Amino acid sequence: MNDLYIEPATAADLAAVLDFWKTAAEGTSISDDLDGVERLHARDPHSLLLARRDGELVGTVVAGFDGWRCHLYRLAVHPGHRRQGIGSALLTAAEERFAALGGRRAVAMVLNRNERGQRAWEAGGYHPEDHWTRWVKPLNG
Repeated sequence: MNDLYIEPATAADLAAVLDFWKTAAEGTSISDDLDGVERLHARDPHSLLLARRDGELVGTVVAGFDGWRCHLYRLAVHPGHRRQGIGSALLTAAEERFAALGGRRAVAMVLNRNERGQRAWEAGGYHPEDHWTRWVKPLNG
């Protein structure tokens, strides 16, 4: 795995990340557009971690810390590169980032229907909490 390189995304990477998610990520988010990822990058330029192998984008994770909680989103590995430890390496990089920032607990958003994703999160030591329900309200109308 020493040919895998993980680093924060640059502004120049953002359009490619959106294209990557169309192939590698499960589902879509209200923030899956250039404006959304540009805002994320402007607010916390180290939160979007990219995994590259031989210069090719092979995985992503959003590791956002708001000073209170550590939030994980968009753990995605290219279908042709799965089961090679890339997701685990991304989670390790995210958890190291959180620890350096003083984070105490990481929370991941995982679609209920995404069984493959649930298995990956479970393998990383994460588990669902049945006593919480996510409540949402779109703010764009």
